[in-house]
Amino acid sequence: MRFQVLQHVAFEGPARIAEYAAARGHALAVARLDLGEPAPPPAAYDLLVVLGGPMGVYDERECSWLAAEKRALAAALAADRAVLGVCLGAQLIAAVSGSRVYPASEKEIGWFAVRGPRHDDGVAAHVPVPAQFSPLHWHGDTFDLPPLAQRLAETDVCENQAFQLHDRVVGLQFHVELTLESVQALVEHAISDITGGDYQQSPAAILAEAPERLASIGPVLDGLLDHLVGVMARH
Repeated sequence: MRFQVLQHVAFEGPARIAEYAAARGHALAVARLDLGEPAPPPAAYDLLVVLGGPMGVYDERECSWLAAEKRALAAALAADRAVLGVCLGAQLIAAVSGSRVYPASEKEIGWFAVRGPRHDDGVAAHVPVPAQFSPLHWHGDTFDLPPLAQRLAETDVCENQAFQLHDRVVGLQFHVELTLESVQALVEHAISDITGGDYQQSPAAILAEAPERLASIGPVLDGLLDHLVGVMARH
């Protein structure tokens, strides 16, 4: 299986996704459109992973490469490739699908619990999301669900924390792809985002909780990737 990662800043890389691919014998390539690299065509991959970053989906004036990335993402969706969007990546899926992306009522930064789908939501059970778990949040924006998407997770601050679109597209507002090293890098390079709001942890608290939280969210990522890889293998 061929994984293609779109990375936007040096300190938010594929992390555990790369470990997953290596352990299972999948090829993984990384493209940096922000550094002038070309967008890979859908024929070059089976699973597209769109990572996070400090920019917003609406920042095309400052980040002109975002226009090309949106076109590449739209091409992946049109070609029925599997897609996993993380944080900015989920917002980009929503934007490309015609949904609104906008500032949330509060920033969420830290390890906070999300609630998975209720049994009466009608969410397809084949997308594996636990009833409750605590990933790392690091965002100030939120989004409306794309048309035909189903909500997979929510918090009190952001109703749309995760979604599935058909069986092969998953958007995650939060981070489950992290390793200890990538948590440390995020804290180091994005510390200015922490302004002391009600839903923000201190850098020390984030780092202190990291080992325990990472152990619990790693299987969540693995389950989602197993699902997306399985979907593409069947097709």
